[in-house]
Amino acid sequence: MSSRQLAPKMSQRKERRMFSTSDDSAMTKQVQATHAPDGREIDVKPILQIVDEILLRFIARTVEGYEVKRDQDALEMTAALAEFDMLDSLAYIINKISCELSCKCSGGGDAHSSTMVLLGYMSSYAWHAKVVLTLAAFAVIFGEFWLVAQLSAENTLAKSVALLKQLPDIAENFMSLKPHFEALIRLVKAAMDVTTCIVEFKELPSEYISEDTPPMSVASTHIPIASYWVIRSIVACASQIASLIGTRNESISSTTEAWELSSLAHKVTSIHEHLKSQLVLCYQYIDDKRHIEAFHNLIRLFETVHIDNMKIVRALIYAKDDILPLVDGTTKSRVSLEVLRRKHVLLLISDLDLSQEEILVLDNLYKDARARGDTHYEMVWIPVVDKGIWNEVNKQKFEYLQSLMPWYSVCDPFIIEPSAVKYIKEVWNFSKTAILVALDPQGRLSSPNAVHMIWIWGNLAFPFTSEKEESLWKQEIWSLELLVDGIDPTVLEWMADGKLVCLYGGEDLEWIEKFTATALSVAKAGKFQLEMAYVGKSNAKERMQKMIKTFTTRKFSYFWPNVTSIWFFWTRLESMLYSKLQQGRTVENDEIMSEVMTVLSFDGSDRGWAIFCMGATEMARAKGDSAIKCLQDFEKWGPRIEEDGVVKAMNDYLNQNKPPHHCNRLILPGSTGGIPQKVVCAECGRQMEKYFMYRCCVE
Repeated sequence: MSSRQLAPKMSQRKERRMFSTSDDSAMTKQVQATHAPDGREIDVKPILQIVDEILLRFIARTVEGYEVKRDQDALEMTAALAEFDMLDSLAYIINKISCELSCKCSGGGDAHSSTMVLLGYMSSYAWHAKVVLTLAAFAVIFGEFWLVAQLSAENTLAKSVALLKQLPDIAENFMSLKPHFEALIRLVKAAMDVTTCIVEFKELPSEYISEDTPPMSVASTHIPIASYWVIRSIVACASQIASLIGTRNESISSTTEAWELSSLAHKVTSIHEHLKSQLVLCYQYIDDKRHIEAFHNLIRLFETVHIDNMKIVRALIYAKDDILPLVDGTTKSRVSLEVLRRKHVLLLISDLDLSQEEILVLDNLYKDARARGDTHYEMVWIPVVDKGIWNEVNKQKFEYLQSLMPWYSVCDPFIIEPSAVKYIKEVWNFSKTAILVALDPQGRLSSPNAVHMIWIWGNLAFPFTSEKEESLWKQEIWSLELLVDGIDPTVLEWMADGKLVCLYGGEDLEWIEKFTATALSVAKAGKFQLEMAYVGKSNAKERMQKMIKTFTTRKFSYFWPNVTSIWFFWTRLESMLYSKLQQGRTVENDEIMSEVMTVLSFDGSDRGWAIFCMGATEMARAKGDSAIKCLQDFEKWGPRIEEDGVVKAMNDYLNQNKPPHHCNRLILPGSTGGIPQKVVCAECGRQMEKYFMYRCCVE
């Protein structure tokens, strides 16, 4: 073996010893001592583009399946770089680094010493500039080597240079050279990855993250030693290229060199993974800061007077102009936010569990509003979806719900900015149950949740302000008409005809059979007209479908033949309660609220219940066994019908025969609105205790 070959071998053994015993923490002070930046700013991106063009094209030629930039991209890049003047001022330092790499590496110099010398040359530059300049210098060395080696078979000049350097014939010796190049590629790629990461840290926006912010400060402590290992890796790569000079007619041993480069590649890859994880934390921190800034901007926007609603709408839905963000539910075409300009807008905010009953009722109201000239508003569905659960099933669910809607909807749930979602959840208190946020033509908030007004009064509540809500309540009294409203005109016709109307519910078939038979028997005995309507039970969609089938077969009484009517009856009652709560009403000072809570508490029982109505306002109500017992004791209160009327006679009996032991339950959806602080028992008037209930798989 020649002395020329022996020197690199001895250097490599020394390099292995140093690499295996190196202590990054002990080395940090030595590396930091070379760092004396003078504040100069360098745009390193164009230099990195050149390095990519040189090194990544080599990788693409060597590694099968590796993608490379298209020629057109390369031409555009070259044209842009032709105007990059900073290369003139950097050419000297790049050439100086290239010379150091060529001379020291070809002479078998110590890798650590060479690295420290290079760091000394670049002491006045920032860390990201040091690694980019070193990569650029290596790209010059490697580019010259690869061009000469590749072109030597077809270019006379290249062949002459290759002969003088005694470079190996790449085509003839590819298999023996392959381990060299594969190890070189892994290390070069790892070094470029770390370099890109360091540059990304430098380019993080200082207005959102500073050097002393934990994710950034942690990374900053590791960047100097990471830069050291990038430069040291480039020294090793340059040494690998130098070792190929003079090997044209010699057998090429690759095991030792490949091991050196692979070991370095493993270390540099680990450094990259650590820096990348810190970079992810930095980006998350920046995103959070931006979202908070956008969130506070939304708050300020709602506190500002605008000439129209577009600033508000854009901030809530989509602020850019690169896409058409809405889908028109009628034409199914994409449209811009301009369709909402200076219009009353209802934002339907929900998750993907929006029920078809809700959509059906809103569909009727929306179409009715469009048909009426004095009640025109637009509606936009904004689905709030967690990215973590987004999959093909939920995508199809979103598209299905969207297809049912005649109003506008966002084209993609994730065009809604996180800041808008935060505002929706924290300011408008959206949790799970759908809400309808009403905005006026100037973007001012008419109501943070108009859903209760809409369920109670429909389009009569337009323009959905608290003043309109209060005005509508002033016109209402507790009556059969308020209870049933437009759900079923048949019931109101019974009332108009002077018949005794009985609304009853529950799902205990034994109780229902006994109650209906007894009631009809009493009506016959008392010689008064009785009409009965079954109104079911709340939050029991599937069970109500079974009950409807049972009623169809057994014909206990008149019933609502679809679950939408049953759902809407109970939803309206809950909305009445929450509407009253929002107005600060209590059971002590508001009769409607007291009666609504009574009916809702009846629904919470295991047995059935009944309300008997005569005319609009006369009502007698009882729960389960009390209702049946009252009917069975008809002979005790029946004689008073002629003098007092059926309802008053029943009420007197019920008041005189209240059960001493009873248990009433009021079950309210916890995410629909405020929970009342005080609830009075419908049987005895005492305040009920509050418990928490967690329920899954609500029908």
